[in-house]
Amino acid sequence: MATQEEAQVKKSDPKRKKLLIGLGAVAVIVAAGLIILGIGHEKTDNAQLDGNIVPVRASVAGYVTDVRFTDNQRVHQGDTLATIRTDDYAAMVAQAEAGLATAKASLEAAKTGLTMADQNAQASSLSSMASKESISTAETRLWKAQQDMARVDAMAKDNAATPQQVDAMKAEVEVAKAQVEMAKKQTDAAQAQASGSRSHAKAQEAQIALAQATVAQREAELKLAQIRLSNTVITVPFDAVISKKSVEPGQYLSVGAPICAAVNENDIWVTANFKETQLTNMRVGQPVKVKVDAFPKLNLTGHVSSLSGATGARFSLLPPDNATGNFVKVTQRLSVRIDLDSTAQDSTLLLAPGLSVTVDVKTKS
Repeated sequence: MATQEEAQVKKSDPKRKKLLIGLGAVAVIVAAGLIILGIGHEKTDNAQLDGNIVPVRASVAGYVTDVRFTDNQRVHQGDTLATIRTDDYAAMVAQAEAGLATAKASLEAAKTGLTMADQNAQASSLSSMASKESISTAETRLWKAQQDMARVDAMAKDNAATPQQVDAMKAEVEVAKAQVEMAKKQTDAAQAQASGSRSHAKAQEAQIALAQATVAQREAELKLAQIRLSNTVITVPFDAVISKKSVEPGQYLSVGAPICAAVNENDIWVTANFKETQLTNMRVGQPVKVKVDAFPKLNLTGHVSSLSGATGARFSLLPPDNATGNFVKVTQRLSVRIDLDSTAQDSTLLLAPGLSVTVDVKTKS
């Protein structure tokens, strides 16, 4: 005869079976729902926020005179972070300005010399023309003297002219010949002088070109000196959070020495590493839901911006070579960039590069 406890167990067995069957049915329904909801979606928690982290470096060497920021401070584009002693660079600017003034004075002197050379060339040309005219005049006088000499010779044959008249005409002819020769030599000298004046004018033109080049060089040197002077003030290139401060007043900075790192808060995206088996239906432009581990209540949306050109393994320092050793197939991952949509979320929340996120890409509509 069954005891009272055994009777109670037998009575409870049908209830237990019904409960187990109900729980199993619920589990099947939930699993089916999850499977249905998961169709057309690809998820991964192998993702993190990413952004531009730019090292701020010194463009000139010198001693730091002032530091105007603290670690992890928010700053705006153009804010001064530090200053370098300006004495040497201000002197370089003054030296460059003096060199430019000297070059400009040399250029003006060359232009003046060219004006004078042009005037001398014109005067020499006029003198050469006048000399050519004097040759023509002297030759005319010589021709007239020779004609007169012929007439006096004819008269002397008829005893109509005295020997003194004949000698006087001979002397006049010789003087006329000498005048012609002198006029020719003067013309040659005037032409040589005109040629020299023209050559001098060309030389002055070359001198002006050289002076202009010198002025351009001095202007470039002045601009470079001014840039170096302006670079003694180190500013931030964009709105950012400043981290990794590594500068103090009195410290000597060499060219390119980093003083901090600037994290661009206004350009944050997500880098998600999907398995290769998840990429079949993934395309650029597909919508994405993003959950940030640090802010569970924060709902972000975005879209697929681009897919990497190679898997992460290909970018490693020593990429694996499947042609060597024993081959073991490993599922590869590809980096996918997800750009965040503009939201009106609380601006006090810091979406910092490196924070872990979970992404859900809707691959099918």
